[in-house]
Amino acid sequence: MNKQDLVNGRCGWCGNDPLYVKYHDEEWGRLVTDDKVLFEFLVLESAQAGLSWITILRKREGYRSAFCNFDARQVAQFTEDDVERLMHFEGIVRNRLKIKSTITNAKQFLAIQEEFGSFYNYTLSFLPKRQPIFNSFHTLSELPASSPESDVMSKDMKKRGFKFFGTTICYAHLQATGFVNDHLVGCKCRVF
Repeated sequence: MNKQDLVNGRCGWCGNDPLYVKYHDEEWGRLVTDDKVLFEFLVLESAQAGLSWITILRKREGYRSAFCNFDARQVAQFTEDDVERLMHFEGIVRNRLKIKSTITNAKQFLAIQEEFGSFYNYTLSFLPKRQPIFNSFHTLSELPASSPESDVMSKDMKKRGFKFFGTTICYAHLQATGFVNDHLVGCKCRVF
């Protein structure tokens, strides 16, 4: 184990930034069953494509404001005028394709809720025995960028029309929302 793998008893990737530490300690790897929160993470993870997660965390309140407190029904109704408005909104990543993908993804999210009863149920359908996965990694270098589950889930989501949600983003989403628990062995936040 490298001394950077665990920092102050927690996964070293969060370093000492207070926002990152709070996110690590209170959210990352904890199972999310609420579809509204799952939509929030879907929006944020999609926005993160090509950027660092801390960049998106720092803009989280901006995203909350820009996207109706992550209400998928409202976001699905956004028009081209809303896209233009958001291109001038400084609280988010002002990338036209990502903004449009958020609207598209909201529509697909609602379709999945209709089909599966909830996005939570849909996500569980990709996991062995419909249960969260608990990995036992000792070092940050062991953490994968994707998994067989994220490969299949992202492929299905792409087929359904989701944007900015490839296997790496999908795996990050599964980690963030606790469907995959990748807290390192020895991390004080590693709970079962």
